Amino acid sequence: MAYKQVVKDTAKVLQSYLTYQTVRIIVEQLSETNPAQAIWLSDYSDRKKIQDSDSYINDLMKENKELVLRILTVRQDLAEQVLEFLPEMVKTNIDQSNMEHRRHLLERLTQTQSSSLMSSSIDEPNLESNKSENKEE
Repeated sequence: MAYKQVVKDTAKVLQSYLTYQTVRIIVEQLSETNPAQAIWLSDYSDRKKIQDSDSYINDLMKENKELVLRILTVRQDLAEQVLEFLPEMVKTNIDQSNMEHRRHLLERLTQTQSSSLMSSSIDEPNLESNKSENKEE
């Protein structure tokens, strides 16, 4: 399996997601201190693909270098705070999710087996009564 590629792809997605969250934080801050710039950044972000954070930041650099520096600073701080807890939290959440899904699967399997047993036991008396009827004839 290509674990290295999975790690690279995950890091890229996480980087872009942190950029997205950073922009949301900055828009919220700007809406209180500079509403016109908050609207501009929000509109700009709607037009540009923030999913590719490197491209987004490079394009924004042509428009507003001050906002780029703010995004880079806030994103770095956010990353440091989030990444401290992320590995253990992701592992715990996946373990809990897997356990819950396995429990549901087991419940469904046992319900299906119970239903099969119930229907076969219902059919068995009919078979027995049919055998009895056939013997009498």
